[in-house]
Amino acid sequence: MKILIVSDTHKAHVSLEQVLEREKPIDMLIHLGDVEGGADYIEALANCPVHIVAGNNDYFSDLPQEEEFVVEGNHIFITHGHYYYVSMGESDLLKEAKGRDADIVMYGHTHKPSLHEEDGVTILNPGSISYPRQSGRQKTYMIMEIDASGVPEIELKYV
Repeated sequence: MKILIVSDTHKAHVSLEQVLEREKPIDMLIHLGDVEGGADYIEALANCPVHIVAGNNDYFSDLPQEEEFVVEGNHIFITHGHYYYVSMGESDLLKEAKGRDADIVMYGHTHKPSLHEEDGVTILNPGSISYPRQSGRQKTYMIMEIDASGVPEIELKYV
């Protein structure tokens, strides 16, 4: 299974369109918030199952604040991250993920990519595919591939 993970598009879809073309076919798209009204467009563009959570700029949205689901035996918890103060660190997010018995927690909000494991939980942030903030300001996303045995391989990629 091949999963595209993005965040913080903020109504700017050019890079997402390019990445979808480059990475196709994908089996799932996960968007970690701040679509700013673009959810329907993103779902139509992806042409596969899509999980999108609301970000701090998704005002008046009916998107869920967070979601949990299982993919190939991996319990995944997704959130934009602002309710867990991720701009100040990942400790609150990790505590929540562990409390939910998640294997993988995904968040956005900071516009800076991050990928590591802590206390048995894989923590990832794909950065922003539209408005990056990390050193070098390169637009980023992640691809997670899960083989038949359920082992995920996650790669940070650049637009």
